[in-house]
Amino acid sequence: MKFCSLYSGSSGNSIFISSGNARILVDAGMAGKKIDEALKSIDEDPRDIDGIFITHEHIDHVKGVGVLSRKYDIPIYANELTWIAMEKSIGNIKSHNVKFMDRRSSVSIKDLDIKSFNIPHDAAAPVGYSMCCNGKICSVATDMGTFTEEIKDNIKESDVMLIESNHDVQMVKYGPYPYPLKTRILSEIGHLSNDDCGNAILDLLRIKDKRKIFLGHLSNTNNYPELAYKTVGNILEDNGIVIGNDVHLSLAERNNASECYIF
Repeated sequence: MKFCSLYSGSSGNSIFISSGNARILVDAGMAGKKIDEALKSIDEDPRDIDGIFITHEHIDHVKGVGVLSRKYDIPIYANELTWIAMEKSIGNIKSHNVKFMDRRSSVSIKDLDIKSFNIPHDAAAPVGYSMCCNGKICSVATDMGTFTEEIKDNIKESDVMLIESNHDVQMVKYGPYPYPLKTRILSEIGHLSNDDCGNAILDLLRIKDKRKIFLGHLSNTNNYPELAYKTVGNILEDNGIVIGNDVHLSLAERNNASECYIF
């Protein structure tokens, strides 16, 4: 399998995943042209995408999905409440490309099985996804105010995952955002902090080590890549985890495709 974060952050998100025969995107939150460019930069053809799976309707996750679907005749998968919430944002979609996928359900595309699970976020019906092919598993879990047991149960066996490390709590509290937005970010349906991300990863590594983990969806205002990596890394190392041995930790980039991980 191949896993690559094309874009990750508060300004736009899209993740490419392929198996032997299937190619999908999780979200398309940048302009269609930008996602085209990112796919080509990793030697993938946008015309080969078999489906786009939407986590939730916020614009940094759906900005380019309508354009890509219309241009390349790509099916879009989302639950009914998310479809209703994002319809005005993505424009007209051909009826055969409207694919309803219930929350906590699975679909198969060629040799790739895709499973959705609930996440706590202030959207209509937000989900994360786990993808499996021949026993290899990867997952995407971002935009979550808390790391729940449901999320853990659905990603605990993943070989590769992208997990949210959105903000530094002190930067949010003393930063420029208005109070209601600060409250939203720090709430149980907001975003996962660097500290909470580190503790979530620690919890997962107690179940299974030797994983590849990308820290993603970093805030451009309330975080720095170096701070996210250092905060998470310190939590792991303070608990005896050896980075580079017990876990391979990387940052998903905001404006470019990150490293492509083959597993």
